[in-house]
Amino acid sequence: MADRGIVSQPRPFIANSVSNNWSSGICDCTQDLPQCCLAFWCFPCFACKTAHEAGECLCLPLLDPFGAIPPITLAMRVSIRQRYGIESTICKDCVYTFFCGPCSWCQIAREIKTRMSPITFVSKAT
Repeated sequence: MADRGIVSQPRPFIANSVSNNWSSGICDCTQDLPQCCLAFWCFPCFACKTAHEAGECLCLPLLDPFGAIPPITLAMRVSIRQRYGIESTICKDCVYTFFCGPCSWCQIAREIKTRMSPITFVSKAT
């Protein structure tokens, strides 16, 4: 009788990138330079594109000039934090949206892009 050998295939290792923190800092444009350039050169277009990617009305960011603290930027930031379970405070959100509006939109765009594909399969040979 012939010996039967057991052959085991390598199993994929699943790396999960989901975290309760922002995936990038507020001024971390080196991760996605093209998006940051678009935000610098044509901020209204970038904000509208990002709002659309977040599932909101395309023209929603155009309402931002009607408040001392940009209300739409603040609402988007809080919405993304709640959607992805990111820990922070409304006070920090207010400060970031008031002083760093374009940087805040860039961070939101990077977060959406990062969280759209949170699972990475890595082949692990054994």
